[in-house]
Amino acid sequence: MNFDELVEMMERTDAVLRQQAARSIDRALVVRNWRLGCHIVEYEQNGLDRAQYGEQLIQRLADALSARRRRGFSYRSMQLFKRFYLTYRGNLQTGSAHSHLPDASPEAIVQTPSAQLSQGLTLTNEAVLNNLAAGFALSWSHYAFLVQIADDRERRFYEIEAGRENWSLAEFKRQFNSGLYERLALSRDKAAIEQLAQKGQVLTKPTDAVKDPYILEFLGLEERPAYSESDFEQAIIDKLEHFLLELGKGFLFHSRQFRLTFDEKHFWVDLVFYNRLLRCFVLLDLKIGDLAHEDLGQMQMYVNYFDREVKAPDENPTIGILLCKTKNDALVEMTLPENNTTIFASRYQLYLPSKEDLRAQLRAAAEEEEAKRPL
Repeated sequence: MNFDELVEMMERTDAVLRQQAARSIDRALVVRNWRLGCHIVEYEQNGLDRAQYGEQLIQRLADALSARRRRGFSYRSMQLFKRFYLTYRGNLQTGSAHSHLPDASPEAIVQTPSAQLSQGLTLTNEAVLNNLAAGFALSWSHYAFLVQIADDRERRFYEIEAGRENWSLAEFKRQFNSGLYERLALSRDKAAIEQLAQKGQVLTKPTDAVKDPYILEFLGLEERPAYSESDFEQAIIDKLEHFLLELGKGFLFHSRQFRLTFDEKHFWVDLVFYNRLLRCFVLLDLKIGDLAHEDLGQMQMYVNYFDREVKAPDENPTIGILLCKTKNDALVEMTLPENNTTIFASRYQLYLPSKEDLRAQLRAAAEEEEAKRPL
């Protein structure tokens, strides 16, 4: 090893261990805030002088701790600690509600802090803290955002996806604000929506990988007809990392303007991706105007070409997605074969949707499904 290699090794070691230290500190912060919330809730339920404080307990606590020059104990923060504990108390007491939550030992979790103290399980007991820490996979900033999501199924979905996909807080907020859960749920029945809450987004068939609409506000294109399809394509390439995140799980970029030739006549597929989970090519054609039946027929030709000339024998059939500004669902249904499982037409939006509108659509879809059930 020469001197330069030693310097590089020292630098890499420092970077890796600093990252580990930062994660450990953040995990400890999550556990601390859960325990603080636990203290507040337990006192509200069992404190000898709780009647004296009543609903003013959190404000009195904030004032008392501030007087002792303790930082991070504002009224809002302690409200958040309490909400965090109440939200995640059930998960930890009942064991592994999600794949990343371990079985919780009754001694370490279910008992109250006072019961633990009476049996020698102090608040600084390493086994107790490690057991608690193992139940939390995200940062405190992620949990502070999660507890604001009122719907249990939606919150569980985002918790699973944020941990599995390693979302930054900014990406987490973007996925939430784009209505990812609602957009996926709108294409699923009641049982499949429950699966979203229990397992997150799982890709087992082509329809699992398709959204409608796709939210492309990150492209920075204005809502006007002046830009061309080539402008649209270039904007996607310029923001490819963001676009791959919007596409979803398992997508890898393959090529742009992929050429197909028949009898010296050339055709070009706008964008080609590969999905490693579905093990198939995914073709995207961009349409800034209304979708026509000719567009669907052309996509069918592209898919046929890839299936016959490009994909390997052990790979699954190619998926084609027409990304369009507007579409006529009746036209799409009549143009495509009844047993179609590979060609899809999805709308795109260049602005974040209204979550209230998405939730209203989700409620209407649930009511429609319920109305179809036999009495």
